[in-house]
Amino acid sequence: MNLLICDDEREIVDVLEIYLKNEGYTIYKAYSGEEALEILGESEVHLILLDIMMPGMDGMQTAVKIRETSNVPIIFLTAKGEDHDKIMGLTVGADDYITKPFNPLEVMARVKSQLRRYTQLGSCKIGQDIHGTGGLLLDDGSKKVQVDGEEVHLTPVEYKILLFLMEGMGRVFSIEQIYENVWEEPSYNSENTVAVHIRRIREKIEINPKEPKYLKVVWGIGYKIEKYPVQ
Repeated sequence: MNLLICDDEREIVDVLEIYLKNEGYTIYKAYSGEEALEILGESEVHLILLDIMMPGMDGMQTAVKIRETSNVPIIFLTAKGEDHDKIMGLTVGADDYITKPFNPLEVMARVKSQLRRYTQLGSCKIGQDIHGTGGLLLDDGSKKVQVDGEEVHLTPVEYKILLFLMEGMGRVFSIEQIYENVWEEPSYNSENTVAVHIRRIREKIEINPKEPKYLKVVWGIGYKIEKYPVQ
């Protein structure tokens, strides 16, 4: 597996490289958003650790550019712990975030979790496992999602949330249930994280995300996928 570490603090890049190489990963290093994009254009990368606060093209801008062409998992590294920064990171396409100073063991756990999801989504199975409601179809064999015949592109985390909800079509799931099933860890302070991903999924599958047809909120309880006859 090839990992890209992008941070303008070379000491952080070097420390992460040591830990990740010990786990058997191949490491690419960048010290700016521009360098990261150049490496992505030339090499196959399976996960990116991306600092938010960098001179020139910052992590947010870099993630936006990456998401134009790739769904590779992005884990933000940020010195800021405020909810606003975390929400902004998730909104522009990050799959997870780690606040500095971080425990290298936590980094390893999150990297492995994201790579596991990414690998599972990238390996197609023989046969079909299709979930549908109205014009929304999810084929878990090919890992494709379509709305009214048009394919929509979800990140691995977005896909897993949608799959989880569609497998329980019509059932309401709490934020805690969604987080624990998708992130596979206890749901401490998970509300903002789940809400941001839900909003991103709506923007991709709903004609009018402010009046969703498929992905509904049940206030005070959680979220569900509404059942309709398949078109």
